[in-house]
Amino acid sequence: MIARSEPTCRTCGRSLQGVQVSASRRSGTTDELGPDEPERESSDGSDLLAALLDGMDAALCAFDADGVVTHWNREAERILGWGADEAVGRRGLAGWAVRSADAEEVEGRLLSVMHAPGRQVHEFALLTKDGGRVLVRTQSAAVRGPDGKPAGVYCAFSEVHAQIDLERSIALSEALFEDASWGVVLVDVDLRPAVVNAHAARALGTGRTSVLGRPLGELLSHGVEELESALQHVLAEGAPPAPAEVWVSVRAKEGEQRRCWRSGFLRLASPLAEEPVPLGVGWLFQDVTEAKQTEQEASLLRFRTQQLHRASRAAAECEDPAEAATVHLDFALAGFADHGLIDRVAGGALTDAEAEGPVRLVRVAATPSGAPGPSRLAGQAGLPVRYAEGHPARQCVERVGAVRASAGAARPEAAREWALARQWPPDAVHALCAVLRSRGRTLGVVTFVRGAGRSAFERSDAMYAEDVAVRIASALDLAGLSDEG
Repeated sequence: MIARSEPTCRTCGRSLQGVQVSASRRSGTTDELGPDEPERESSDGSDLLAALLDGMDAALCAFDADGVVTHWNREAERILGWGADEAVGRRGLAGWAVRSADAEEVEGRLLSVMHAPGRQVHEFALLTKDGGRVLVRTQSAAVRGPDGKPAGVYCAFSEVHAQIDLERSIALSEALFEDASWGVVLVDVDLRPAVVNAHAARALGTGRTSVLGRPLGELLSHGVEELESALQHVLAEGAPPAPAEVWVSVRAKEGEQRRCWRSGFLRLASPLAEEPVPLGVGWLFQDVTEAKQTEQEASLLRFRTQQLHRASRAAAECEDPAEAATVHLDFALAGFADHGLIDRVAGGALTDAEAEGPVRLVRVAATPSGAPGPSRLAGQAGLPVRYAEGHPARQCVERVGAVRASAGAARPEAAREWALARQWPPDAVHALCAVLRSRGRTLGVVTFVRGAGRSAFERSDAMYAEDVAVRIASALDLAGLSDEG
């Protein structure tokens, strides 16, 4: 017998003689308990091991070196129907989990891993308790004892179709982030990119890693508010029923680039939580800028063609040719400009040779500079407009072609001074002058004016203005012939 000293309390030094000693029902280990303490059960970790095994998403069974089943979890019971009390302790799988004719091959393949490095993957059919068959994919590996020698085998298995679904999901995810021909971005709950594929990185004008964690406002100069609003809606309400087209301006090395992205959104939730916990948003987009621009240009062309047709029909009903000229001007303004001015060459039409000298222009018609309304005829007194040298209207006559002018990004006060100095409405920011030509002569100039809320005139706008100018010039030429008659 081994002698030992009497235990004492560390706090008060009191003797602990008479301490009860209890044995665990499972492990046989002893715990020292105080005289007034309730008895505690000890555990050797088997409860934890059982909980871990039963909580696994994959079915798991284990065999000792002799092929006897030692472990069988709930997922294995769910797939095959055999409970742990029916499976544990059986030698091999023959006759119950595997057909007897296949048992030797199946058990041989499973147990052979004890003498092979790493894991092995196999597919074979198992029997269910009700007599059915299920095709499973297994991963097996050797279990080593304390001496390093094989002590058994563990085998994790799942139904093949479930495994294939998982592999497809993983393969799809990898393909989306590597080879997809559209942009894929995972945005976290703070609306910052967490994962970006190569296509999206190129569209954002940056690298795949440099974009991670940055606010969208650092990547986009316009359209970021609309995009963030869509992402917040998806986080709160879920995915929208249809794709959305978002116009953005991307900050690139070459400068800002305006793009249209057709975007789809998916709310991402954790599959491990009892209740859906949002992990972020999956944002898929495709650049449709060229298609949208082509569509817009076609729509605009159709509208302008219809306006020209309507104007021609309305002008044909005017008895006064000068009034017909204002009708063409009014129809042209719709969706095109805010104001319109018609100036006629003082003293009559000019030939190309006469247009090379100083030109004086008289205001014939203009739209109201205040409230919107139809154009009004003016200039009965015949006094020339005070256009300075180099004025866009005078340049238009001299060049016999359209001239564009703009105040640019000037401050409102400077833009107002710019407009008034050119005898245009005070809210003018952009202007387009088109020459009025008829019968090989220059009759005057029509000027279209846009305010600060519109973009500057482009080349396509100049072509439309020239079409309108031809009709106005024909009407003014007819009015001059009527006056001469």
